[in-house]
Amino acid sequence: MNHTYAKKEKEYLDNTKNYSNHGMKFTTVSGEPVDLFYGPDDIENINYLAEIGFPGEYPYTRGIHDDGYRGKIWTMRQFAGFGSPEDTNQRFHYLLNNGQTRLSVAFDLPTLMGWDADAPLSEGEVGICGVSVSSLKDMEILFDKIPLDKVSTSMTINSPAAMIFAYYLAVAEKQGVTFSNLRGTMQNDILKEYIAQKEYIFPPKPSMRIIVDMIEFCSREVPQWNPVSVSGYHIREAGSTAIQELAYTLADGFSYIEHCIERGMDIDEFAPRISFFFNSHLDFFEEIAKFRAARKIFAKRMKEKYKAKNPRSWWLRFHTQTAGCTLTAQQPENNIIRTAFQALAAVLGGTQSLHTNSMDETLALPSEKAVKIALRTQQLIAYETGVINSVDPLGGSYYVESLTRRMEKEANEIFEQIDSLGGVIPAIEAGYFQKEIANAAYRYQKEIERKEKFIVGVNEFVEKDEKVDIPILTVSPQVEKNQKQRLANIKNNRSSSDVQNSLKEIKFGVENNNNIMPPLIKAAHNYVTIGEIISELKEVMGIYHETTVF
Repeated sequence: MNHTYAKKEKEYLDNTKNYSNHGMKFTTVSGEPVDLFYGPDDIENINYLAEIGFPGEYPYTRGIHDDGYRGKIWTMRQFAGFGSPEDTNQRFHYLLNNGQTRLSVAFDLPTLMGWDADAPLSEGEVGICGVSVSSLKDMEILFDKIPLDKVSTSMTINSPAAMIFAYYLAVAEKQGVTFSNLRGTMQNDILKEYIAQKEYIFPPKPSMRIIVDMIEFCSREVPQWNPVSVSGYHIREAGSTAIQELAYTLADGFSYIEHCIERGMDIDEFAPRISFFFNSHLDFFEEIAKFRAARKIFAKRMKEKYKAKNPRSWWLRFHTQTAGCTLTAQQPENNIIRTAFQALAAVLGGTQSLHTNSMDETLALPSEKAVKIALRTQQLIAYETGVINSVDPLGGSYYVESLTRRMEKEANEIFEQIDSLGGVIPAIEAGYFQKEIANAAYRYQKEIERKEKFIVGVNEFVEKDEKVDIPILTVSPQVEKNQKQRLANIKNNRSSSDVQNSLKEIKFGVENNNNIMPPLIKAAHNYVTIGEIISELKEVMGIYHETTVF
């Protein structure tokens, strides 16, 4: 380090007071300490070419494409799904007509849990927090007049992902679209369900087997489809820190890769189609560093540990969603501003795809007006701010490079902890992830209560007798009645023998270690419902009960 700089730095620190404004704690949202300022000594040991490099070159810290967003703007997605398939189909057409470039489907709780609309546990939840899908008929209506070879579709579904994917493939066949022309992403990340979101059905090992089946099937039959989007988003929403989100998400991704290798698959046949999904939270610079560190860690592991030869296998491709857990019911218009900052961090971090939350999502499913504002937020960033002109414009920042290196180091330490427990699945079964996230969430909540961290409108700048005056989307109880009636009509008009034969073929395939996708697609065409398939699989695979940890 330059001695003149070192002397000047010491003088500066000696003469500068570390002011504390209103008792605020100067740490990142994740609780990491932040120095008063950063300089050359914070990055002096970084080998530029080996650790940072150029955009589009290994280890991809600065991005996987050499021309960044000059070559292609990120994909703008808005999460859509509510009420009946007809309702959501109408919203799809609205979004496409307003400039959205891809579709992203949210499903209701019964669908996420593998329950049909007429199941007792579905009562009161049908179509409430997403679109209701029980059979192929619902999927046909959902994508009515939407050519599947012309759009890219993302679907947020996990435990019943294989069934939903089978319905989608069956719709494609009915449209005359070949599987090789389908583009999109299935979330299908069951490991994070055990860690964070808790919408699991089967135990981890048989669930992993289904996912490997899907990856294997896609690598052969649906080559442009991403069969798994490894999702840190929900881990962060559950209360994790940024470093925990980074490490746990990548650990889950590496676990899927290792199970595919154990199946006998060549890593370069499937790895380029595994994508990731991250949260963009409130701490602007911490989030940017997280995305940069994720690319670097992934590239190194893929090349050095798993010996992938294809550079595309080294690329960490990811979608980002702004942080739903940061939205507030108080002063909801503030959420527009929060979302804009979070979206900007995702863009500066190099995301390939982005969803911006709507201001009213803490109150209800987003209204059309709120969705349009959220979409316009992305368009303003892309076309008015100038941030897309240069690739990784914060690269070389003393603070950002220091944060990136620290996050890489701490993530690798977490990988060692997981390995010491035997890997991701044993760590899940031991309750490791759940306990660590709970501790992180508790720490952050106490900081808010002590006003060491501020949330505008919640623990500071509060408005008394506030009245929220924004339109709220409501879902009519008629949706549930209509969905039940449609399901009854399907069951009355389909072939009972075809249904039973389909279920037998699914069970036989699982018991004999055959790939589950071909019999699921056949079952879809025979209008076998999600609930019927899940019920059959429970007999073979069992049901998961989480171990309680304190």
